Amino acid sequence: MSADLHRLGAAELGRRLAAGDLTARALAEHLLARAAAHRDLGAFNSLDADDTLRQADASDARRRAGAALGPLDGVPVAVKDNLAVRGQPLTCSSRMLAGFVSPYDSAVADRLRAAGAVLHGRLNMDEFAMGSSTETSATGLARNPWDPSRTPGGSSGGSAACLAAGLAPLALGTDTGGSIRQPASHCGLVGLKPTYGLVSRFGLVAFASSLDQVGPMARSTEDCRLLLRALAAPDARDMTCLPADARAPRALPSGRKPRLGVPRRLLEGVAPAVRAAFETAMAFYRADGCEVVDIELPHSELAVPAYYVLAPAEASSNLARYDGVRYGHRAADASGIEDLMSRSRAEGFGPEVKRRILLGTFVLSAGFADAYYGKALRARALIREAHLAALAGVDAIATPTVPTAAFRLGEKSADPVQMYLEDLFTIPANLAGLPALSVPVGSDGALPVGLHLVGAPLAEEALLDLAARFERAHALAHRVALP
Repeated sequence: MSADLHRLGAAELGRRLAAGDLTARALAEHLLARAAAHRDLGAFNSLDADDTLRQADASDARRRAGAALGPLDGVPVAVKDNLAVRGQPLTCSSRMLAGFVSPYDSAVADRLRAAGAVLHGRLNMDEFAMGSSTETSATGLARNPWDPSRTPGGSSGGSAACLAAGLAPLALGTDTGGSIRQPASHCGLVGLKPTYGLVSRFGLVAFASSLDQVGPMARSTEDCRLLLRALAAPDARDMTCLPADARAPRALPSGRKPRLGVPRRLLEGVAPAVRAAFETAMAFYRADGCEVVDIELPHSELAVPAYYVLAPAEASSNLARYDGVRYGHRAADASGIEDLMSRSRAEGFGPEVKRRILLGTFVLSAGFADAYYGKALRARALIREAHLAALAGVDAIATPTVPTAAFRLGEKSADPVQMYLEDLFTIPANLAGLPALSVPVGSDGALPVGLHLVGAPLAEEALLDLAARFERAHALAHRVALP
């Protein structure tokens, strides 16, 4: 059996499984051994080897019976620890949910089981997805496989570290303000935030419900596309999920050159190496037959402040359910119901989650809601209008994914504002509900750098096609950081 199975992409693994050149059990055993050898990366919160092997054996049995379920049958997909998988821990990397086991499957878990995929472990993350470095996790740090002294990004940092280290070929992330795309950039991966409503949020532990999306992370555009197609489907259990008749994909134009729009005014302050990688990518697209034009995105300066009003406001509401009464952490020896709730929340939540709950409660409070929350909603509408207007003239908006390469662990943890600015380029797509993709385009020394592409609603396939052009020309698919 090849010692390099972890370097193969999901599509290639699926082909080998279908051809009988590989068994799902052999693949699972290889990846389990690799995960055990790299525990120090902190990618997984938990990994049930017996469960992974049971699923792999079931896949092999289906293939022997001639009843394989498709190209993902037997392919492991690692799952972020805020997505419900029946019988598995569901902790959101928080003390508040330590020991909690999900009694049901999320919609995306249902979809993956229907495709025959092996649901492979629970991935580390920032607590309740609130963070940009996975340093707010109550279960311990996740580390960047390209340089373990640096962050893999967040909040889907465990997903990114897992893929970059070759511990799984595919992973699920969630993205509220950049939590798929920023770690994808920091770890040299392809990460896609779908159009809001394309993938069901049923079974996703809510942070900010009008912004949250589940999406695919992979080491190539081909694999990212494969996983997206498995995930995207109508679901009546999520009232925001798009119905079947509202899902027509938007393709690249057939009668003219693809056109990329660059908001040059927003690139000020980008690190020199990141800016150089971005400009090299734009030069490539010009040479490859695309038009690259300058555009304006008015109101962009409102994105980060609007987000950090709206997301905490929704978090304050969503996290009110963790009260020490029904489930989750419960303080001992409480003197009454108010004391129980107060102490349970004080003990169960970490500092960043508390900060956002307090901020969200303040901006929703009487006398302040219109001054802050109402204005943030109006800013959000302006940002969406500006992006849709720009996208009427271009096929994608292009920027760096993150202003810098991965920073050192601890470097920004004392300054929340600097951490929040990690999502400068990624937040607008969440506010506008648009699809957005990060794809590797270069490096700052040994550290990967990503290109960020934002498209019109349902333009996921077009974004992947654009990204695949650069990926093919520069052999950036399927890179693994560790031997």
